[in-house]
Amino acid sequence: MDILVCIKQVPGSNKVEVDPVTGVLKRNGADSKMNPYDLYALECGLQLKEAYGGKLDVITMGPPPATAVIKEAYSMGADSGCIISDRAFGGADVLATSHTLAQGIKKFGKYDIIICGLQTTDGDTAQVGPEVSEQLGIPCVCNVTRIDRVEDNSIYVDMEMAQDIERVKIQFPCLITVQKDIVQPRLPSYLKKKETEKREVKMFTLKDMEDQNKNNYGLNGSATQVQRIFPPVHDKTQVTWEGTGEELAEKIFSELKVKKILG
Repeated sequence: MDILVCIKQVPGSNKVEVDPVTGVLKRNGADSKMNPYDLYALECGLQLKEAYGGKLDVITMGPPPATAVIKEAYSMGADSGCIISDRAFGGADVLATSHTLAQGIKKFGKYDIIICGLQTTDGDTAQVGPEVSEQLGIPCVCNVTRIDRVEDNSIYVDMEMAQDIERVKIQFPCLITVQKDIVQPRLPSYLKKKETEKREVKMFTLKDMEDQNKNNYGLNGSATQVQRIFPPVHDKTQVTWEGTGEELAEKIFSELKVKKILG
């Protein structure tokens, strides 16, 4: 079985700078980590590889420092990886991102199953996975909470719906997006890290893509534009009140009325 896991490097905290012109995050130089949802996707892929054999590759899109998440995946058991990186890809929305990823996947190889985390912590759209499957012309199942088994050229998974859980059989090649807590991600191995520290990470740029039209990538290829993005405001003001139980209850009630939490 040939497995591909899509991973992403995301900010390690919400204290990141925003480009005032484009409205996108400034990723270079910021503390970063692998997207937590992608850890679950990677673990699912590793368990499938261990159970049914084959290989597991990883792919990411981002600036050159995003190579770090490929190296982290190596230390967990991934066989090979590549990064899609070019200034022409910067500022992409979900549409341009999915097109770029699909182009990179076509260049990287052919896979029985592509596994993505349900969403990313820096975007939370949960749209890229399904859009990649559309770009590749393969079936997709989202919100997977359990991988049951593989039979012949298909896989059985449990998909979370609004009111229930449905068991779905999906033919290869296919793409699934997995929920958090579907499995317990393993820790990186120090021995694997040392073993793979010199392993190649392939890099694809625009010139490597089948589609050479710059207007389909980055800001030019984005159907939506960010109007405003800003970090959340934290109100850390603390007030200490003293008094009897009745006095404190009255103060709390009055404060809730002032804040219009109570009518």
